[in-house]
Amino acid sequence: MTPSWKSIVAKPKPKKSRWLLVIALFLLYVWAFMGIPYSGLKDTALQVTRSIAEGLFSPDWDYVYLPDGEDLLRGLLSTLYISILGTVISTLLSIPLAFIASVNMSSTKLISGSGKMLLSFIRTFPEIVMAILFIKAVGPGSFAGVLALGLHSVGMLGKLFADEIEQIDKGPIEALTAAGANRLQILWYAVLPQVLPGFLSYTLYRFEINVRSATILGVIGAGGIGTPLIFALSTRDWDRVGIILLGIIVMITIIDILSGAIRKRLI
Repeated sequence: MTPSWKSIVAKPKPKKSRWLLVIALFLLYVWAFMGIPYSGLKDTALQVTRSIAEGLFSPDWDYVYLPDGEDLLRGLLSTLYISILGTVISTLLSIPLAFIASVNMSSTKLISGSGKMLLSFIRTFPEIVMAILFIKAVGPGSFAGVLALGLHSVGMLGKLFADEIEQIDKGPIEALTAAGANRLQILWYAVLPQVLPGFLSYTLYRFEINVRSATILGVIGAGGIGTPLIFALSTRDWDRVGIILLGIIVMITIIDILSGAIRKRLI
C-alpha cells in the first residue's frame, strides 16, 4: 500500500511544551533571585572599585621577581607543582578504581556498583573542604593542597576512566581469549591500547582544572599563589593584586593552549 502524501510530510513539533519549559525556567530564576538577600551597596563601594581597577591596570612589576623573598614566579611555580603532583596522585589512584567500577571488567555487578558508589562518594566533597581537613591534619602549606587535589580528583577522573573502559571494542579481547591469553595479557594488549589515549586526554583536562583549583586552595592556606593573593587583598595592596591576577591569567592561558594542542593530537 502506497503511503499518502500526508504521512510523508513531517508533522510540526508542538510548541506548547517548549513554552511551558521557558515559563518554568523563568519562574525558577525569579524564585532563586527572590531568595538572595540584598542590603544595598556600601558607601565605600565606588572607592574600592576604583582602587581595584587602578591596581589591575598598574600592577606592581617589581613583585615579579624578588631575590630575597616570595615573589610572583615562586608562587606560580608552587601552584604548578601542586597541580602536577595532585594530578599524578589522582591518576594513579583512579586507574585501578576505574577498572573496578567498569561493568565489563568486573566479575559481578556488585563489585562495579560498589566502585561507582565509592567514586560518587569521593566526588561529593569539594576540594576546599578536603583542603581544610588536610590543613587540620598536616598543617597549612603545599602538602595539604597536593593531598586535597589528589584525593578530590579521583572521583571525577575515576568516573571518566570507567566510562572510557566501558566503551572499548570487545573484539580484541575475544580474539586474545580464544587464543588462550591470560587476563594480564588481555589487559596489556587489548584494553590499554584502546583506553590509553582517552586516559591521557582526561588527565590533561583534569590538570587544567587542578591549576585553577590550586590557586583557590592557596587562599585558605594550602600553598600556591593564592596565599600571597589573599594577603594582598587583606592589606588592600591593589597593585600587588593586579600583578598576581595577571600572572595567574598568563599561566592558565599558556597551560590551556598547550594542553588543548596535546589533546587534539591524542584524540
